Amino acid sequence: MDIARIEKRVGVQAPSDRIWDLIADLPSWDRWNPVETTVEGTIAFGGDLALTETIDGVGERRAVAKVTEWQPLAQLIWVENRGLWFRSIRYYEIEELEPGACIVSNGWIFKGLRGEMFFDKHRAKLKRAAESIGEAIKANAEG
Repeated sequence: MDIARIEKRVGVQAPSDRIWDLIADLPSWDRWNPVETTVEGTIAFGGDLALTETIDGVGERRAVAKVTEWQPLAQLIWVENRGLWFRSIRYYEIEELEPGACIVSNGWIFKGLRGEMFFDKHRAKLKRAAESIGEAIKANAEG
């Protein structure tokens, strides 16, 4: 399968539980996440998520996905089937280096021929989107 990935890692001077609280409170994403808003659903294995994704230069779209993996204080991963030969995996990961110091990653993995084509066309825009989310997590968790 074709795979294309974009990721942003950022150091955050905050405990993992504070970062997880931001991620786990789906309705609050409107207040801190510049890309994914109007998030509804349940963080549970197989849980449904619905959200509005707005990436500068790509546009706004409503997405429906399934939670495939999650671990409190560590990760949230969901998968969206976006049509024939196009699947995206979206993730947030928290790695606690020591109490009060974490690395937070967020990114997309695109699979399939159309997913790779989408990635190639929008790579720079996706990178900026991941960076803006990383900066927002850092600002909100540290603030």
